[in-house]
Amino acid sequence: MCYEHDISDTISHRDTLPPPSVLRHVVDVHCHPTDSEIPVKSMDNLPILIGAMSTLQADQGLVRDLATAFSDKVVPSFGYHPWFTHWIALASYESKENHYRRMFKDADEHPEAFQKLLVHLPEPVTLRTILEDVRQNLMAFPSAMLGEVGIDRAFRVPYDYLLSPGELTPFTVPFEHQLAILEAQLDLAAELGRNVSMHSVKSQMATVELLDRMADKHGKHWMKISIDIHSCSLSPQTWLSIELNGFLQKRHPNVFLSLSTVINSRSPNHRALIAACSSRRILVESDCHKIEDCMQRTWDMVLIVAEVKGWPVESSWEEVVDESQQGVVRRLENNWKEFVQGNHVGLSQISK
Repeated sequence: MCYEHDISDTISHRDTLPPPSVLRHVVDVHCHPTDSEIPVKSMDNLPILIGAMSTLQADQGLVRDLATAFSDKVVPSFGYHPWFTHWIALASYESKENHYRRMFKDADEHPEAFQKLLVHLPEPVTLRTILEDVRQNLMAFPSAMLGEVGIDRAFRVPYDYLLSPGELTPFTVPFEHQLAILEAQLDLAAELGRNVSMHSVKSQMATVELLDRMADKHGKHWMKISIDIHSCSLSPQTWLSIELNGFLQKRHPNVFLSLSTVINSRSPNHRALIAACSSRRILVESDCHKIEDCMQRTWDMVLIVAEVKGWPVESSWEEVVDESQQGVVRRLENNWKEFVQGNHVGLSQISK
């Protein structure tokens, strides 16, 4: 999830889209269309499949409505983003102010900032309540994912989210609090057998440790679901430590990554990450907040993946028997199918 849409990465033919026969096989695995107005015409004309994310209480219902209206084009995701986890109480609390004072340990050091922020903060909701909300939404949509959930060490709380993101406060959400809420949601995903779209920023080792912990805790139930680290900013070395153990066996066979030009093209690291990543673990996304931008932004990243991996770009949709001759869209579509299918138990050797 992000607020910026400018991209610096330019690639040849980026404004040239393939025919609908190719686009219908493209999947934008992570976007936020309900953050903006969604014209019905734009959805009617959308040729790709999108993964629509939820982030806080206010948009769970919006994603639910979008998926109901366009079930053939939308894979809904329900969950609570780390940027809003300070709104969630792990247990019962005495008062709104008491909850937020306990949340922001340095509130007394910044009394004016705290009081200014408190006016804009909502009444907290309990973790038990949000978990029940996510459970009900996931149960209502058999193909729904958990998302967007995650951890973020770089984020600072703004005074008013409506200003997108507006003036920032000196406060951050305690990492342990974020992690507790994330793990509770991941426990639910493992219980219900639902795939996950996960946010990880400035939390590389914590992410690796989390994946290890979840695999140990849930065992075969964890291996039945897939995890996508979206707009992945991990270093190639950290990613390889997730893919492989010391014996070149798959350490976390259920973990994929997706990339977006909105986020990842800010750093040249994304090309090294694509090069390092297994060809069967890559997905693409727009991470856009406007449905009109999703197709082009996703296609931009498709072209970058094709360039780095040396894969041909389909100009039409033809049957391809030889796997080595498959184009980028077909390869990414196959990765998406493997992600959706899950059941990664028993995989042991990496395929590059």
